[in-house]
Amino acid sequence: MTASVQFPPSGSSEASVQRMLVVGSGGRENALAWALARCPGVEAVWVAPGNGGTAQLEGCEALAISESDQEGLLRAALELGVTLVVVGPEGPLADGLADRLRAGGLAVFGPGADGARLEASKQWAKALMLEAGVPTAGYWAASSRSEALAVLEREGRPLVVKADGLAAGKGVTVAESIEDTRAAIEDIFEGRFGEAGQSLVLEERLSGPEVSVFALTDGRTMVLLPPAQDHKRIGEGDTGPNTGGMGAYAPAPLLDAAALEQVRQKVLEPTLEALRQRGIDYRGVIYAGLMLSDDGARVIEFNCRFGDPECQTLMPLLGGELAAVLLACAQGTLDQAPPLTIAGGCSACVVAAAEGYPGKVRRGDAIHTKPLTTPQRQLFHAGSRLEESGTCVTAGGRVLAVVAQAGDFDAAFASAYAGLDQVRYEGMTFRRDIGHQVRRT
Repeated sequence: MTASVQFPPSGSSEASVQRMLVVGSGGRENALAWALARCPGVEAVWVAPGNGGTAQLEGCEALAISESDQEGLLRAALELGVTLVVVGPEGPLADGLADRLRAGGLAVFGPGADGARLEASKQWAKALMLEAGVPTAGYWAASSRSEALAVLEREGRPLVVKADGLAAGKGVTVAESIEDTRAAIEDIFEGRFGEAGQSLVLEERLSGPEVSVFALTDGRTMVLLPPAQDHKRIGEGDTGPNTGGMGAYAPAPLLDAAALEQVRQKVLEPTLEALRQRGIDYRGVIYAGLMLSDDGARVIEFNCRFGDPECQTLMPLLGGELAAVLLACAQGTLDQAPPLTIAGGCSACVVAAAEGYPGKVRRGDAIHTKPLTTPQRQLFHAGSRLEESGTCVTAGGRVLAVVAQAGDFDAAFASAYAGLDQVRYEGMTFRRDIGHQVRRT
């Protein structure tokens, strides 16, 4: 029997935030816009550039402005009287979008280019972790093929190979053999990832389950969200190549309240202090990707933004104070923000991708959906486009996701998959075992 569960209402807190701009075009931004539009006092939400599903979100409107157009975004935000800008993707953050918008007088949830190095440079992040005493895998930095191969020769074991810069989530190889390690090194220095691969990081391999922890911060204070677990592999049974994520669930039972507090004390607070020591005023989200090894939680990577499937999973669990909390992060007043309500139930997300993902994908297929959204089930678009005819078509690798909430994971995933049965397009690809770690059926 499914337990009853109360989910956060559309809001009960008094919030000064009224006009919001979300920057980005993925499922993460679709979910953020949906969650912010539900908050009390928010009268308008724009998404730039948005996607084919943005127009279907009540209270939201798309702006045809590229996420890389800093001057266009600044001009539009000022003309629209935007109170808060929420920057979704890592690329614009690394390029200094938050810095430009802040210089123009806007409140921004998202770190400046200096803080975004936490994700934009693996070497920089590893050095900061070492400085802060944050538990992570041993590593070696290399700026040339010969240097990297010399490390491999010396270690004589398979290693994890990471392009130093941003590579759209595709710059990491967890090698199974020395030969695979060597091939990954060659791949990076032959230019597969462009500027992101001008140098690399080699890491010792860790083993254990992975879990994602997100902290909302104003640079001094932080609010932790429920832990989530992503599913990176394209194939069922966690097989095949890595993707940007094929689904997720929250809260991940891998971390209970006590373990999450340990992550705060041993990972997040030391990281925030190390950023401050470097003169970085970090305002946004810190995403810690953790591996729970036999020696405890270790950081695999930091990201300077929300993960995509995890964000879609988490947003429906968060209450109407979210807009006020994000604004407080942007203004450096998080200690004065209302407590963020978090539901006690479960949330499940299943991603539907295009045929060929994560490689070359087919595009332009019409997306057909029957009514599937309810107060406890959502449809978030990602790689879709709305044509002039009004038809929504596929336009990327991960096309959309269905998210559902319930009192237990079996019920939540059953609802998510039932919702996905109401969606159809040619080449539709999804895993039927998302959440296998927590599902009993």
